[in-house]
Amino acid sequence: MSSLRQRAALLGALVAVLGLLAFVTFRSNRPGTIASALARGETPPAPLFALPRLDQEATLELSALKGQVVVVNFWASWCVPCRDEAAALQTAWERYRGRGVMVLGVNVQDLVPEAQRFLKVVKTTYPTVRDKDGSVYRAYGLTGVPETFFVDRQGRIVRKFPGVVTEQPEWFKAIDDALAR
Repeated sequence: MSSLRQRAALLGALVAVLGLLAFVTFRSNRPGTIASALARGETPPAPLFALPRLDQEATLELSALKGQVVVVNFWASWCVPCRDEAAALQTAWERYRGRGVMVLGVNVQDLVPEAQRFLKVVKTTYPTVRDKDGSVYRAYGLTGVPETFFVDRQGRIVRKFPGVVTEQPEWFKAIDDALAR
């Protein structure tokens, strides 16, 4: 009888593991994710947000930037690759800001003093906001930092860099492609 109970318990555990695996697989491949949509050649709408700026007492709303190309870069002060990428973003900002392009930093998983110190060290001048509760991080389906999204003038995501990119030609091509849409 205990052999039957052991088999039932083992079968129950196996079913639970398979169910969890199916759930995780379904969730990561669900059609509504930004990464899945981009992989299918779609341009999903950028999730809107209104977040406090780190560099001044104000709130920045993504919807207010419609009509511009927006480069949305998620970063954290403890992220070493984010430090390397900040220089590339600053160069892109300086090159394109007069052409209707906004580079926007979104600080996540961080403390305000450390984030502000990071901005001073890397000498960025583009606007930066803080995602205090991680809601924007989740809405964009991030898997880590840094991650960067390119939003066209109509508010649709046209490209994503899922990780660090420090090569200027890659930034320039992604921005030029978004401007050409």
